Amino acid sequence: MKKSVFFLSVLLSVVINAQKQEKDPEISAYVKSVSKDSLRANIEKLVSFGTRHTMSSTTDKDKGIGAARNWVLSKFKNYAKNTGGRMEVYLQNEDLQPDGKRINKVTNLGNAIAFLKGTDPKDQRVIIISGHLDSRVSDVLNSTDYAPGANDDGSGVAAVIEAARVLSKSKFPASILFVAVSGEEQGLLGAKMLADKAKAEHWQVEAVLNNDMIGNNSFDAPKNDGTPKLRVFSEGLPAFETEKTAAKIRNFGLENDGNARQLARYVKEIGEQYVKNIDIKLIYRNDRFLRGGDHTPFVNNGLTAVRLTDYYENYDHQHQDIRTEDNKKYGDLIEFMDFDYLKTNTAVNVAVLANLAKSTPQPENVVMDVKELSNSTKLSWEKPISGKVKGYYILYRETDSSVWTHKIFTADTSYTVPLSKDNYLFAVQSISVSGNQSLPVIPKVSR
Repeated sequence: MKKSVFFLSVLLSVVINAQKQEKDPEISAYVKSVSKDSLRANIEKLVSFGTRHTMSSTTDKDKGIGAARNWVLSKFKNYAKNTGGRMEVYLQNEDLQPDGKRINKVTNLGNAIAFLKGTDPKDQRVIIISGHLDSRVSDVLNSTDYAPGANDDGSGVAAVIEAARVLSKSKFPASILFVAVSGEEQGLLGAKMLADKAKAEHWQVEAVLNNDMIGNNSFDAPKNDGTPKLRVFSEGLPAFETEKTAAKIRNFGLENDGNARQLARYVKEIGEQYVKNIDIKLIYRNDRFLRGGDHTPFVNNGLTAVRLTDYYENYDHQHQDIRTEDNKKYGDLIEFMDFDYLKTNTAVNVAVLANLAKSTPQPENVVMDVKELSNSTKLSWEKPISGKVKGYYILYRETDSSVWTHKIFTADTSYTVPLSKDNYLFAVQSISVSGNQSLPVIPKVSR
């Protein structure tokens, strides 16, 4: 047998074995415990506040965004009892002055936060799940009319609260931050406040899962194959990239391999592995046309963030005054929610959060040797800065593939793949002793 044929034979055997990944029973249990009834109860309570407009009352005990954020904090405090003192619950807030745009009076902006501290003091990673608490009607400055915000974004906040409930008893090395931000409809204000804090304080934010409208699937949607779909939007070349860095990205053909794209692929792989009956669609754009989301302030600060959202948006049920015209109802009402779909999408979040937080950090100093012309590719790396690893996955795909298609397992910190670096893209991820994968790392070039 020729040497090259032998290498390919061994490679095929390794790849096949590596793809037989078993589910982590702990994560499967968390996914199974996501409750449709809990999600429905959360939405019903959020709708009961009448309006959650950012500029609505912060002093009324029963109505407005102040009452809503206090209720979210109370839910977090209740779940904190399960954590042995590891969950800190607080309100991040500041007063905003009128800006002549979407803030027309002094407004107290507040993000309801629960921070579940990881168990490994050497592991400083923070994984964030977010939804926006505020709601609106047709007029973005109308802070008094009924604005139930059932799907936009009661669904995202309900998922954040449910994830906090489910994962409150977990003991993962990395930390998870659960947040209901405010001010999204007024210009992503609460998300920017949190993203700026994370940047200023040098948080090691590994991933941000921003959930905005994840609870409407079946109403008025075009016919499809019957499998629910969830979109994940991800940035390609973030605005913070310098011209020099962007040139290097183009030179090596990595326009489709930024950190947000790696997270999006991870969401698809882990979500579909643990959650039945979901088709996760990777949308290689930062967001929809003419719209914005709370992941963007994080992306603009150089942090890894994606948006999870309904596959089909019904514009009659978002940003609309509650009314009936020609026997047609308008507005973001709870009757247009699909709670089975919301449960499925919440379970995707729980699976991804748990797998990331239970993994080790990414491998360090991942490099690809390009010193010589060769039809093989040598990769090398160093172990993560904390945690114990079982080994590593080398991921590869052809350059026109949108997702990683093959994995090779190795316990070493270097590996020569009998495939040309000119024809394939590669990455490396660490595998914890419990079998949980880190986010992939694209190798740097070593000359």
